[in-house]
Amino acid sequence: MATSEAGGGTRARIGARLRAAREARGLTTLQAAEKLHVDPRILEALEADDFGALGAAVYVRGHLRRYAELIGEQYAELASLYSGATPVTGPDLTRIPHHVPPGPASRLVKLALLLLIGVAVAGLVWWLLTLPAAHPQPVSAELPAIAPDAPGSASAARLETAIAAEHSGSGAAGAGGEAQLALRFSAVSWVAVYDGSGKRLEEGFNRPDSTRTVTGTLPLRVVLGNAPGVAVQLNGQKVALEGLVHRDGTARFLLDRSGHAAPVPPLVAHQ
Repeated sequence: MATSEAGGGTRARIGARLRAAREARGLTTLQAAEKLHVDPRILEALEADDFGALGAAVYVRGHLRRYAELIGEQYAELASLYSGATPVTGPDLTRIPHHVPPGPASRLVKLALLLLIGVAVAGLVWWLLTLPAAHPQPVSAELPAIAPDAPGSASAARLETAIAAEHSGSGAAGAGGEAQLALRFSAVSWVAVYDGSGKRLEEGFNRPDSTRTVTGTLPLRVVLGNAPGVAVQLNGQKVALEGLVHRDGTARFLLDRSGHAAPVPPLVAHQ
């Protein structure tokens, strides 16, 4: 009972030290999480000494190191306290299986299995040798055309336009030059913005009631982690995101000079 209380007291000192150091720097957990690019619940778990919610000890030490460096705490002391409070269990040597030499019955079973495998391999070789050769059929190099009234043809056209605008370098980027993108956040959301050359212009968490303004060469590629909580404007004009938001709340789209938002093709989304 005394050991358990001592371990709990040690862990409590870890959370208390982290919280005190953060408050001394005038940071909230949300602000600290934004600087570290992590979920605020990770920092809340560290300060509450809920290390079990963070998974294995290697993950706990990784989050502890980054948090300590941000708020100016001594990671070596915190790691020592955490190691002292975490019990180390060794392997149970009584459960190690002992080798039992095979008996005559086991040898017979192995010989039978080897014989069956040999027969099966011989049959497969015979079947392959007697199988008549297949004649390859010519494949047409032409792709089927999409009918003008076929379902999804409009989406295919928009997708083709988005790909051409991203990779040609002579479309919207050359004609429209730079554009100003304004983002207003009504909820916590992660955002990343890239210009027409693939250069990253903005990335990170944003708290509610905050704004971000980015200027870059068209087309702009935008990734939103919580799209319903973000209002998007291009050159002062509202950008409609209907049909671009996934079930998990994320959205990935390209913005051209006219302010039209097209879904990012799979090839671009996985870069």
